[in-house]
Amino acid sequence: MTPTPTPTPTPTPTPAARNSWAEFRAAEPALADTVRTRFGQYRHHVLATLRKDGSPRVTGLEVDFRFGELWLGMMPYSRKAQDLRRDPRFAVQANPGPDAEMADGDVRVSGRAVEVTDPDVLARFVAEVKPPEPFHLFRAEIAEVVLTGLEGEELVVRVWRPGVPVRTIRRGPDNIARTDP
Repeated sequence: MTPTPTPTPTPTPTPAARNSWAEFRAAEPALADTVRTRFGQYRHHVLATLRKDGSPRVTGLEVDFRFGELWLGMMPYSRKAQDLRRDPRFAVQANPGPDAEMADGDVRVSGRAVEVTDPDVLARFVAEVKPPEPFHLFRAEIAEVVLTGLEGEELVVRVWRPGVPVRTIRRGPDNIARTDP
């Protein structure tokens, strides 16, 4: 008779780090400054959320950087707020600008949006930003930051994820992708 193997216990998942804007900036200050500057060029950007059926929803919104956080504010009971309350995954793309040039690159931040309900945090935000009220406020927990741009004839993609150094991928006119060490 063969012994019954003892089942391996399932490890308890550890909570993911918060990954605030301040933490991203501390890890990659030059990239964070570039990304923030890029978002600062225009007021409106594009937010992607997930509908109840799992299909994507893309809408416009304004982003705000303050108190070491990336904030997403929206009208009360808007579809995008309802999406984020149900499924906090998001991606926000910086406005590409008035033409196809995108001289300062293409920027995207993705992660989880956590709704802020703390009255003190909301009051502090309202005191500084003076948004139309009522509103929903979400704090971004950053999972990935991507900056895509041109350097000479190469397409250069820089990708940051928490706990990992920036990865740079270059694609030249020969259409062969190379990853920097």
